[in-house]
Amino acid sequence: MTVKTVMCFGDSLTWGWVPAEETAPTTRFPRDVRWTGVLADALGEDYAVVEEGLSARTTNVDDPTDPRLNGAAHLPIALASHLPLDLVILMLGTNDTKAYFNRTPFDIATGMSVLAAQVLGSAGGVGTVYPAPKVLVVAPPPLASMPDPWFQMTFDGGQQKSAQLADAYGALCAYMKIPFFDAGSVIGTDGSDGVHFTERNNRDLGAALADEVRRILQ
Repeated sequence: MTVKTVMCFGDSLTWGWVPAEETAPTTRFPRDVRWTGVLADALGEDYAVVEEGLSARTTNVDDPTDPRLNGAAHLPIALASHLPLDLVILMLGTNDTKAYFNRTPFDIATGMSVLAAQVLGSAGGVGTVYPAPKVLVVAPPPLASMPDPWFQMTFDGGQQKSAQLADAYGALCAYMKIPFFDAGSVIGTDGSDGVHFTERNNRDLGAALADEVRRILQ
């Protein structure tokens, strides 16, 4: 039996951040609760799902608070590490809306284009002959109201920007001729902090993306 392998590359929404009353520190949802785990269970034994989530990760911009968070700096390493891959799901952009980046939705979509191009150009790996995987770009749902004052300042203007990401990503994917999915079409950002997912959000997103993965790979 040939198993198809899907890598999920994202931020805290993929890592499984549990919304906390005090915002942070927090814990991680169990594997079977995270949308990546729900995806794996829904796809079944014919698929393997690789989780590559890192909290606060951006598309392609350096975060002045932590040098580890530039997604474009890490994605080529992750791709080479996990080849062979059939599909890479990219869900990033929420953190790019932080006030200190001063990015527009177009800037963020341009960052996503860099990631998509890295996936499509990843054939070969390190000393191997594997083809490049397909890519699915997912727009995260818009940010919600945030009760925490620091989150409010951090994401000042982010709600409006995040609400425009689906249109920007959709236009990008139409231009690049690659699959696109708007997570906001099936879930909201319902966590108590206004940024992260509830268990129900994870469950609904994982189920919806399972349908998308089957459509792309079958």
